[in-house]
Formats: sequence, structure tokens, C-alpha cells
Amino acid sequence: MALISVALVAVLVVFHSSASAFVDAATERKEVTYGSVIKLQHERTKFRLHSHEVPYGSGSGQQSVTSFPGVEDGNSFWIVEPSADKEHKQGDLIPNGSTVRLQHMRTRKWLHSHLHRSPISGNLEVSAFGGDDQTDTGDYWKLVIEGKGNIWMQDQKVRLRHVDTNAYLHSHDKKYSRIVLGQQEVCAVTKKNADNLWIAAEGIYFLAKGTSVA
Repeated sequence: MALISVALVAVLVVFHSSASAFVDAATERKEVTYGSVIKLQHERTKFRLHSHEVPYGSGSGQQSVTSFPGVEDGNSFWIVEPSADKEHKQGDLIPNGSTVRLQHMRTRKWLHSHLHRSPISGNLEVSAFGGDDQTDTGDYWKLVIEGKGNIWMQDQKVRLRHVDTNAYLHSHDKKYSRIVLGQQEVCAVTKKNADNLWIAAEGIYFLAKGTSVA
């Protein structure tokens, strides 16, 4: 519970909100709502979507995004936000087909993609870019729920399709051998397959509107 407590303090600083607005994701399966702070787990390899203040040495040179093998790293937390042109409140549910943004909690940059090539596989590069006052459509991802269900839930398989390129957020077994040793490449690919499935795992989840802590 120590990790959750640290994350909760960080989120409270960001949102200036009450602890009663949050539910520890470990207690029960919950809805993913706007404002929640989550870790995205690559469904097949179980690595977590991750970023850090390490730039790519090729391509865009922007902040790198990888997938990380451990559970307890604070650089794997992402804040779920709506697209900049939509008005949603913290605690709003996220239906299938919604356009979302993921903001890296520690560096405040957005999960981003574009036409630069990724360093290992040569697919589309995924980076972290911008900030609180800098965002564009390269940060927009469409939620595609796998199987039944129309609302994004914790532990539910989903894909995130990049709006500008129509490519899916993707990871695989190919790992970096320098600087971020042992971390997997994250990229985007146009073909739908098992390696672009993700689930919302650990995190601090805003309660959906109309619900309360038991």
C-alpha cells in the first residue's frame, strides 16, 4: 500500500481534490474515468507503459516511451484526460470510441505519435511531448474496447488507436540494449493484433459520478 499512498499524494497535489474522490484500484474492478491516474499494462508481456526524461537518440528526439517490467516504478503513471476540444469532468465515464489523451504524471508530457520511425522495429515512433499548455492532435487516441462492454473498465482489454495516423499503440518482445536496458520498445502499428492490447491495471481511480465509497 506504500506505493498507492505515494501516488495518491502526488495526485492530490495535481488535482487539489479530496481523498474521498478516489478509489484504490486494488480493492475492486472499477470504471476508468477522466482524471484517474493509471498504469497501462501490455496484455501479453505484462510490462507497463512507461516514460522518463530520456530523449530518443534518433527520429524526433522527443522524450522516449517504453514498456517497463516492474510494477513499482512511478514513471509508469498516466493521467486519463479527454481531448482538448471536449468538455468532460473528473469522474465522467469513458465510452467505447472516445478520444482520450494520456498525460505522463511525472513529466506532464502527453503520449504522442507521428510519422517518425521507431528506433528498433522501424514502425511509427511513440513519444512523450508537449505539456500542460502544449497539446495537439498528435496526442489524441481513440479507445477501442475488445469484446463486450461499452464503458472502459479496469482489467478490460482495449486498444488505443492514434487519431492522426490510424495506428495502434503497440509493444513487443524487442528490448533496448543501452540506456533503458531491459525495457521494451513501444511503437504504433497499423495492423490490429494481440500485441496492441492493453489493460488498465494499478492506479488511483476517480469514482464514477453517482457512486460513493461503501
